[in-house]
Amino acid sequence: YVAAVYEHESILSPAPAVLVERRSALELMGRNLDIYEQQVLAAARQGAQIIVFPEDGIHGFNFTRSSIYPYLDFVPHSHSGKWNPCREPYLFNDTEVVQRLSCMALKNKIFLVANLGTKQPCGRSDPRCPPDGRFQFNTNVALGADGALLATYRKHNLYFEDAFDTPPEPDYAFFDTPFAGKFGMFTCFDILFFEPTVNLIRRYNLKQIVYPTAWMNQLPLLSAVEFQQAFATAFNVNILAANIHHPTLGMTGSGIYTPVKSFIYHNMESYGGKLIVAEIPVITADYKTNLEKTPGRVSEKGKEQSPPSFYAEMMYDNFTFVPVWGEKGELQVCANTLCCYLSYRRAVLTDELYALGVFDGLHTVHGTYYVQACALVKCGGLSFSTCGQEVTDATALIDFQLWGNMSTPYIFPLLLTSGITLDFADHLGWKNNYYFLSKNRTSSGLLTAALYGRWYEKD
Repeated sequence: YVAAVYEHESILSPAPAVLVERRSALELMGRNLDIYEQQVLAAARQGAQIIVFPEDGIHGFNFTRSSIYPYLDFVPHSHSGKWNPCREPYLFNDTEVVQRLSCMALKNKIFLVANLGTKQPCGRSDPRCPPDGRFQFNTNVALGADGALLATYRKHNLYFEDAFDTPPEPDYAFFDTPFAGKFGMFTCFDILFFEPTVNLIRRYNLKQIVYPTAWMNQLPLLSAVEFQQAFATAFNVNILAANIHHPTLGMTGSGIYTPVKSFIYHNMESYGGKLIVAEIPVITADYKTNLEKTPGRVSEKGKEQSPPSFYAEMMYDNFTFVPVWGEKGELQVCANTLCCYLSYRRAVLTDELYALGVFDGLHTVHGTYYVQACALVKCGGLSFSTCGQEVTDATALIDFQLWGNMSTPYIFPLLLTSGITLDFADHLGWKNNYYFLSKNRTSSGLLTAALYGRWYEKD
């Protein structure tokens, strides 16, 4: 099928904390919706059957609970499939934004997924009802090619969003299409958690995902395109990921991903939006990508003299590292119950320092979640203290096999190359109780090769 995602540079309110009238809120959102309208038309002309827009793309961010109120639409949560906002605009008040989205879908005969702020009145009888008498949700809507509202999803894992409430129960949101079956839906930070993301995919055996996000890149392990690709690979799904474009805030990185190929956009240099349109195969059966192929070897070597280990901070976590010296070798490094092993060979020795790092513990900055990670990274400079820094360019081509005795089945294989480009493993998967990733000769200099494990039960 043909899919489109749009990385949008949203027109932002100059003073988001200031209270405005609904009329001026609609005026600002209308300017973003004008851009959406052009992009829906452009995507439809290229044959796209579905288009996805980013999180916060219509209203922006940095609101307070009260200042976002005029920007919120009323979208009924339970009327999925029964209401067509474009054809029945009179059914509910304050639905101007969802009406426009619905009409874009209808006019261009395209499925459309967008993110907006919504409100839902509640009463004193509901013990969870906020003092101001309403819930405010960060919401995705999916609209059919006829403009009908097919599904809504209210973001569950909020990322410092004071303006919004967490829904009382996780939403498991999906909708049906004639061209690729069911699509599941979640938002941004949700991708790192079991609820509702993993549960949704497993419970409904979903193979296509739409994913609005407003993601601030964090190298070396959580760059948007890097993690989006790892997710598609780990769960054997296609993901249509639309990110916001604000390079000054470190926000870029969208794409259309399959487990074995991707069409991505990552641009920290220039401004303006970007439409990506690509044709991808529908994933139906549960074929395992590369998992059946046995690796060259998973040796228990690395027991010989390892170089000295050292500690350095990476992604706000205290990793234990060993330097990766020389043109070839075998290394191991352990923390708690996790041991990481690396066997490597460099084509040419460059004056770049690489290190193999391990972390097995609770990550506590910008969210709390348990991580088990084995990571081969390029350091920022030549001293140990630079390992774990954000690096975007590298020249070293390394053949490697990386493996670890991970305690969780949820492993995201990361493979990032120079200039924030993606590469794909030759082999990956489980052998015995080890997860491994191997690659002969990356397409360009290696930035990160990592096994990023999420041990959800220990959150």
